[in-house]
Amino acid sequence: MNILITGASGFIGTHLIRELATQRHRIFALDILPAREQHAHVDYITADVRDLSQLTISEPIDRIYNFAAVHTTPGHEDIEYFDTNIFGALEVTKFAKQHAVNEIIFTSSISVYGPNEESRTELSPLTPNSAYGFSKAQAEKIHQSWAQDDQTRTLTIVRPAVVFGEGEGGNFTRLAKVLRKGYFPFPGRKDTIKACIYVKELLAAIAFVHQSNLSDTSDNNVITFNGAFSTKYNIEQIVDTFTEVSFPNVKKVCIPKQLIFGAAKLISYFKGFGLGINPERITKLVRSTNINADYLSNNGYTYRYTLKSSLADWADSTSGRYL
Repeated sequence: MNILITGASGFIGTHLIRELATQRHRIFALDILPAREQHAHVDYITADVRDLSQLTISEPIDRIYNFAAVHTTPGHEDIEYFDTNIFGALEVTKFAKQHAVNEIIFTSSISVYGPNEESRTELSPLTPNSAYGFSKAQAEKIHQSWAQDDQTRTLTIVRPAVVFGEGEGGNFTRLAKVLRKGYFPFPGRKDTIKACIYVKELLAAIAFVHQSNLSDTSDNNVITFNGAFSTKYNIEQIVDTFTEVSFPNVKKVCIPKQLIFGAAKLISYFKGFGLGINPERITKLVRSTNINADYLSNNGYTYRYTLKSSLADWADSTSGRYL
């Protein structure tokens, strides 16, 4: 099979290529950034997903994984999320139309739901509250329009929760760095739900759902699912699992919520002084992302990892460094 991956140099794209390369697929890995790794049977293409007009591939493409995105939030100007995530969706679906590609797997985000204390499922209304969330919601519509134009097309949309694992460099990596220092200050509360999933689990879930989509004999050629563990872990459970696996001597303290919001307000006031601290990151710490992975649960998906086994696997692959 000939496969095009956009955003191939990113965290999830790198793991996907590792997996697909062992299956002897012909892979075309497209990204504006250089690849983190080199594999046989992979053609590496430097290109901007916002303009694929000059993209030429010698082989017919059977499937596209559209992983390209500006996603770190906060971290970019609002226009950057819309520019890449929406125009990228338009370009990828345009390329698919022009080259008769009938399978797309698109990574959206649980950010389309916004932060939520009450649980959200795949059927919940989309209520994004950030430029990133809005851009992903619009990108979903663009991909859905592509699928609706031709019933022979197959679209799988995954809304990943926080994805962690080797090469992530995000929330879980930062958490491990704090725990390695021997202490952890809970930011205002311990029961904040943080939907999450191990990167290897996410790829297994994507493969499961996409295969189900290809085998579906109904008229529905679009499946949307939440990529998250079935267990809803709160921040205390995540920290406790980390300490059980790798950091047994961590001391924990809970900082009052009033201090958290006071700090956010103060930092916001002094934001113009270039302190390098974003108040949005502070307020996000006390907001739950309460996500149900109903599609996976209702369709017989068997999880391969728990939070504990995934952290142990990650630690083993990085000699305990959680990089």
